[in-house]
Amino acid sequence: MEDLETIQEFEGTMVVYEQEKALIDSQVATAKHYPRNVRRATENAIAIVTMDKETAATCTYSLPRGGKAITGPSVHLANILAQTWGHLRVDSKVVDIDNKHVTSEGMCYDLENNYAVKTTVKRKITNSQGKTFNEDMITVTGNAGNAIAKRNAIFSVIPKSVINRVYKAAQEMITGDISDATKLIARRTQVVDGMKQAFNVTESEILKSIGKSSIDHIGAEELVVLIGYGQAIKDGDTT
Repeated sequence: MEDLETIQEFEGTMVVYEQEKALIDSQVATAKHYPRNVRRATENAIAIVTMDKETAATCTYSLPRGGKAITGPSVHLANILAQTWGHLRVDSKVVDIDNKHVTSEGMCYDLENNYAVKTTVKRKITNSQGKTFNEDMITVTGNAGNAIAKRNAIFSVIPKSVINRVYKAAQEMITGDISDATKLIARRTQVVDGMKQAFNVTESEILKSIGKSSIDHIGAEELVVLIGYGQAIKDGDTT
């Protein structure tokens, strides 16, 4: 009886494998027959990220590290680029959970160029006292890890020159028109007040996070960093 069950399980696995292989072969054939237009894909991504300030703001993140801000393109920008770039198979999943970490794996396969990348991300599931998170928080942490692993895989496949061009367009949209002092002050007030309300932080805490002593010292670069902090908090990348 056990032998029969083993055979049936093996046959079921083979059916799934053959179905998946046929699907990939079909997608590869389509990608080869209709190759992507790099310029159009890039311009479409720029059109999406510059649609409005809210969309642009999701395209960057900032993390405090060693007293400095690390800023870069976010998970949301990776998703937009993957959609416009086309001919990609993208996936992410939790592959391991131990007492201290959850490990996520991301995959991006360029069907047209036959180039695939896998990335792994480890996220802590213990608090400052060393106590393991509850089940819901482990799930949340795993989802955040999956998103980051997927982002890293996508950004390893799509050319960096394309990523940088789209990211720069998003950054310019984030700050908006700050060509004179009046416009800069208005945008600065909007961002700072928004962070106070959204995250219950004080002006001094905001200034400390970017290493500035006064609101008057916040310029375009600092605005991008602050907005990136907000997005990283929303995405679960930092607290």
